[in-house]
Amino acid sequence: MSTRKILATSALPYANGPIHLGHLVEYIQTDMWTRFQKQRGVECYYICADDTHGTPIMLKADNLGIKPEELIAKTYQEHTRDFADFGIVFDNYHSTHSEENREFSSMIYKRLRDKGHISSRSITQAYDPVKEMFLPDRFIKGECPKCGAADQYGDGCEVCGATYSPTDLKNAVSAISGEKPIEKDSEHYFFNLADFTQMLQDWTTAGHLQSEVTNKLAEWLDGGLNQWDISRDAPYFGFEIPDAPGKYFYVWLDAPIGYMASFKNFCDKKGLDFDEFWQKDSETELYHFIGKDIIYFHALFWPAMLSGADFRTPSAIFAHGFLTVNGEKMSKSRGTFIQARTYLNHLNPEYLRYYFAAKLSAGVDDLDLNFDDFSQRVNSDLVGKVVNIASRCSGFIAKRFENKLSDSCAEPELFQSFIAANEEIAKLYENREFGKAMREIMALADKANQYIDEKKPWLMAKEEGKEAELQQVCSMGINLFRLLVAYLKPVLPLMAAQVEEFLNSPLQGWIDEMQPLLGHTINEFKPLMTRVDPEKIAAIVADSQENLEKTPAHSQVTQEKAKQFDPIAPEIEFDDFAKIDLRIAKIIKAEHVEKADKLLKLTLDIGDETRQVFAGIKSAYAPEDLEGKLTVVVANLKPRKMKFGMSEGMVLAAGPGGKDIWVLHPDEGAVAGMRVK
Repeated sequence: MSTRKILATSALPYANGPIHLGHLVEYIQTDMWTRFQKQRGVECYYICADDTHGTPIMLKADNLGIKPEELIAKTYQEHTRDFADFGIVFDNYHSTHSEENREFSSMIYKRLRDKGHISSRSITQAYDPVKEMFLPDRFIKGECPKCGAADQYGDGCEVCGATYSPTDLKNAVSAISGEKPIEKDSEHYFFNLADFTQMLQDWTTAGHLQSEVTNKLAEWLDGGLNQWDISRDAPYFGFEIPDAPGKYFYVWLDAPIGYMASFKNFCDKKGLDFDEFWQKDSETELYHFIGKDIIYFHALFWPAMLSGADFRTPSAIFAHGFLTVNGEKMSKSRGTFIQARTYLNHLNPEYLRYYFAAKLSAGVDDLDLNFDDFSQRVNSDLVGKVVNIASRCSGFIAKRFENKLSDSCAEPELFQSFIAANEEIAKLYENREFGKAMREIMALADKANQYIDEKKPWLMAKEEGKEAELQQVCSMGINLFRLLVAYLKPVLPLMAAQVEEFLNSPLQGWIDEMQPLLGHTINEFKPLMTRVDPEKIAAIVADSQENLEKTPAHSQVTQEKAKQFDPIAPEIEFDDFAKIDLRIAKIIKAEHVEKADKLLKLTLDIGDETRQVFAGIKSAYAPEDLEGKLTVVVANLKPRKMKFGMSEGMVLAAGPGGKDIWVLHPDEGAVAGMRVK
């Protein structure tokens, strides 16, 4: 039995809208990882809650003519139903609008205040004189001060991509009342994040984060940390600040504290020791699974708050990318902004669980749901490879042997080879390399099918004197199928439960503990999974187009414009593109860059001169592989001063990243300096 103790969380879904497939990337990933830990015998808890505070929820409830408490209660029921139907099992699912969260938010605030990490000052804000409330940036609209586009939000233009202050908007109006905002002063409370600069520099470089996240945070830390406004003025749906009547905690302060509150609620129900997991010197493990767009809050504000309030900091934060559908951002007009319930109305939830597992890695790359690839993978891997083994073998066991498996193992070495794969597959699960784990499991499935193809039980069944061998071969197939499902149990828990019933045997513990079922009676085989019906995918798209509201979707992130890794790039005109000078360049020299994980220093011949360019291609190329080769470079890019030197251009690259980056020009007849048309 493992001695590890793990607390894992997913980011809290915002309680003003339904769960959609983009959300599910995170919750399915965390669920698979925590199920794996539990299957290995680890004491592991998966905790989450609805994020229920803030202006958007207050206003939505007001528009519906109900109290915010009624809105969040209704949303809670919808969220928990959708999660359960996707096989996502939380040890505790709570709400940030709870007494536990109120107590912890006040406690952390007071500890930070008493240590001098809270300050206050008067600020000027936009104020709606009709609704008598201060307006968050996202509730002010007007004309973009840069391009003149109408109906733009107060913090950024969705047409030209400009960012600005709400006071810069032309003809600004309140998005709530339509009235012109006025300026009004108000006392606000701030968390002095810069007090924790050294602590955060140490923590963010100590292995708690993915390397690409660490690099991004280094940019923010190098730029200096600003005070964080943690207060909002009444009216506001949230918790009132203890020593400031009429002032409320900003939703992003109490949202991550919701992890602690939900776990405290769980501990009180189960008799567990909360302090063992959250005290400053805790030896337990704490992991947060989050989207890459809320890194700023989780990897800067959150550990600083915890450290300042004398609580432990996370063991690690695991960020993931966004979900795209058919290669594009989820779109209402295309019917690809798909709600969880819409999917569930048409397709088996475990199709999606497996597809996400097959595509997920430990990095922060975006994940694409391509419907053609989705169908092919499910049909080929799950139906064609895994379930096919049971359907091929169970018929003979039922008809010829009264559902009784052989008393002996026909191929003990083959069985043991499946067992021996457990260490590598467990390592991949542990490191969140789900895609690689699925490839290893499917390689075993190929091996099992190859065994059955070589033995040809359908021919044995027609020959006299082959009864014992037929029973052994089919029993072997059933036992290999059982091991495959045990490996897939964290990903396909619903199918695993059906298989346990079929085999009349539980799939308990990890694979290294399993022995073949010998002389064992199984139950009648029932179809476990059918092929993906293209018409049902079409129905999901159609239903998504018809059922989605045409109002702006305010996600937990975009409501307060959290800093993002990759904001949407604005469209450009052809004349803008024509300004780019693309040239073929010959790589004269390629060198490693000291203390740089990803960069190579390239000396390029672009025809009329040589240039020095730093390119992030070290994962794909060794310097000696590049010298003398051709590539394409943006020759008129403004030189950029980097800490390693001046970069005088940009090498164009293609590919998903890692080792799959391509920069070499295929035409060996091309000449350095030739312009690319």
